[in-house]
Amino acid sequence: MAPPSRKRQQRPAAPSLATRPRPAAAKPAARAAQPADSSTRATRVLDWLLKKLPAHHRAKARDYLVLTRMDRPIGALLLLWPTWWALWLAAGDFPPWQLLLIFTLGVFAMRAAGCAINDYADRKLDPLVKRTAGRPLASGRVTPREALIVFGALLAFSFVLVLFTNKLTIQLAFAGAVLAAIYPFTKRWTYLPQVVLGAAFGWSIPMAFAAVTHAVPPLGWLLFIGNILWTVIYDTEYAMVDRDDDLKAGAKSTAILFGDADLPILGMLMGTFLLAMLFVGQRAALGWPYWLALLAAAALFAYQLWLIRGRQRDACLAAFRHNNWLGLALWIGIVLALAVR
Repeated sequence: MAPPSRKRQQRPAAPSLATRPRPAAAKPAARAAQPADSSTRATRVLDWLLKKLPAHHRAKARDYLVLTRMDRPIGALLLLWPTWWALWLAAGDFPPWQLLLIFTLGVFAMRAAGCAINDYADRKLDPLVKRTAGRPLASGRVTPREALIVFGALLAFSFVLVLFTNKLTIQLAFAGAVLAAIYPFTKRWTYLPQVVLGAAFGWSIPMAFAAVTHAVPPLGWLLFIGNILWTVIYDTEYAMVDRDDDLKAGAKSTAILFGDADLPILGMLMGTFLLAMLFVGQRAALGWPYWLALLAAAALFAYQLWLIRGRQRDACLAAFRHNNWLGLALWIGIVLALAVR
């Protein structure tokens, strides 16, 4: 019997062009980490504004803009509305153009300065908090020295603006600068940093009255107190986003102080703010458009409480941002009430 024939050893076929593995495409450079609450729209605007700069300058300029929260304009708007409330109430009509320009620019400059010094104060705390870990100072893209230089430059610019007003306004500006500088450090030793923030954010109110009328009447201080209440409300909603991380890091806030009673306390603060603004309307003799705006504010507050009923992070952040519409509604009510008076 003939032995079985050996099978011819087959060489593996060369891979075709279709099946041959392709070299891996180069991965694009990873984008620098950004704060979790950055506005997508504002970030796109910043990228568009900086696109003509050389790459190495563009990255640093972007970090400075993010340091001063230009990627999150909501904070500047929450500071702008009370300033405009005060300017219109102080003037009893449309305020002088020069003062409107000075205070509007000053709002954005002082808010940016406050953000720079805030990140300097929190440079060891922010890396421990999920929402803030991507901030330029926390992630090492901006140095503490650079943050202090930015703070000083913005403070100097704001002071130059104030020099175009009057003596009383200039004197009040020094107190405002102190409030802006000490606020970031208050969360180390008090559970009420939001109250200090409210005073810092609202200090533009007595300054606006001083610039227009050369005095700060009771109406101005009443509006100032109302703004402190409003600031505690929206910044507590903001602090509820970070409550768990702040507890681990050792930071203090009204959200931690209020604990599981946060919703009823916020409801009481909202009612007190509306009462303060009712007194503002009575003292300023405002008409029906303002009262409609106050009703709209009450409805907006009710919606915020409904949003945060589950205390979820995204919902609390949405409620915080929602205060922009409340500030706008009250400003429109003031403007229309003064126009028809």
